Amino acid sequence: MDVGQPTLDQLRIFLAVADEGSFNKAASKLGRALSVISYGVSSLENQLGVRLFDREGSRRPALTAAGAALLADARTVADETDSLVARARSIRQGLETQVALAVDVMLPSATVASILRDFQSAFPTVDLRLHVEALGAIAALVWDGKADLGVAGPDIVDLPALDRLSVGSVSMVPVAAPEHPLAKHRSIAPGEARKHLQLVLTDRSPLTEGRDFSVMSPRTWRLADLGAKHALLLEAIGWGNMPRHAVADDLAAGRLIELRLPDAPPLDYRLHALWRKDRTPGPATTWILDALIERC
Repeated sequence: MDVGQPTLDQLRIFLAVADEGSFNKAASKLGRALSVISYGVSSLENQLGVRLFDREGSRRPALTAAGAALLADARTVADETDSLVARARSIRQGLETQVALAVDVMLPSATVASILRDFQSAFPTVDLRLHVEALGAIAALVWDGKADLGVAGPDIVDLPALDRLSVGSVSMVPVAAPEHPLAKHRSIAPGEARKHLQLVLTDRSPLTEGRDFSVMSPRTWRLADLGAKHALLLEAIGWGNMPRHAVADDLAAGRLIELRLPDAPPLDYRLHALWRKDRTPGPATTWILDALIERC
């Protein structure tokens, strides 16, 4: 005998009986008559060709081996249907189906994670795509329409098609490993840092190609990854500027030393939210923007 096609209503009745452990409680939960619940289970069993519950005598209905095997599949179908309905409702209300967010690598990852954790709770039907980039690459993603919202560093390029809003700053600090020559100076003379290799975060965007930011030394290694720069600093290969939050543990443990450079004091790395003027942020994107302003 071929297996029939169950209805969503039958699957919901099956799940209610399994969850409540009683036909009466399932009827109460669903607001249906007991006869409807009993008929729904029986018709589902007939369509599938298996017994779902052992309900002989007066015992509470217990899942059979077949019922237990099919329970997870039935729950998946019901959950995915609920998600489809919720997403359709959100679309009708003007809510985005997906938000693409591009953030500067300097932004504390803990801040990003906490915002996205709360975002998932507030907008469970909205998918999110996260890009982590540096310098002009964030603006490029927003400019190209690959990101709905960006959080970029200092206002390094004038793009009239983008709106921008200040959302805070990150403290940057020049550091080196204890074995590095600069770290061994009790007092660093002006211009001394120029004599040593500087590790510099490079830009992968053509918007700012060929431009330098906070570069003092004529000798540089260009790195496209902040984690790689951090690792090379710990190896005393060179010195460089890092977000204070990213090296706080290293400074406390003595693995890195903050350099007191008279010609390059610690600086604030200003953060700006960016979005295209011709694409008004939707409810979910606006929520992220508000959270950034509040937490950065």
